[in-house]
Amino acid sequence: MKILAPFELEGNIMRSLGTDWMLITCGTKEKYNTMTASWGGMGILWNKSVVFTFIRPQRYTYEFMENNEYFSLSFYDQSWARALKFCGTNSGRDVNKAKVTGLVPVFDEKAPYFEQANLVVICRKLYAQDMSTDSIIDEELMQYYHGDDAHRLYVGEMVRVLVKDEHEWMVRGQQS
Repeated sequence: MKILAPFELEGNIMRSLGTDWMLITCGTKEKYNTMTASWGGMGILWNKSVVFTFIRPQRYTYEFMENNEYFSLSFYDQSWARALKFCGTNSGRDVNKAKVTGLVPVFDEKAPYFEQANLVVICRKLYAQDMSTDSIIDEELMQYYHGDDAHRLYVGEMVRVLVKDEHEWMVRGQQS
């Protein structure tokens, strides 16, 4: 993997976050969890390069996010769709997702990620806040919530960005 500065990333971040496959992973070598996600963003906040993501309190990954300072966001191509669908529909409380899917965990950073990822963003938590359905202005958005299951928003500083050499199209100045 090649190390990049956050401003060297190019490509379609909206597609990467919204339609490509992303895993949120946190924990330690001894105990970690991952989940598939498609809600989030990247930008600048407090003069820092940041990501934001959302996790429901019912998710097993929520416990790891609450108890660890760092987490990773990792992105995959469509060849990993089946594995990431499994990670999004099964709980780490019940199954070892890496073992079932063939994803290989890497622990050389402050947060675990998987060697099959094309892009990895290691993040340090800066902020967390529970969302409230009472604050939703557009009533159409209530379709995403049933009962007491509003997400927690996490803002993380991008402390390291890793990209596979064969995906250098995401690096500033490269042609896609």
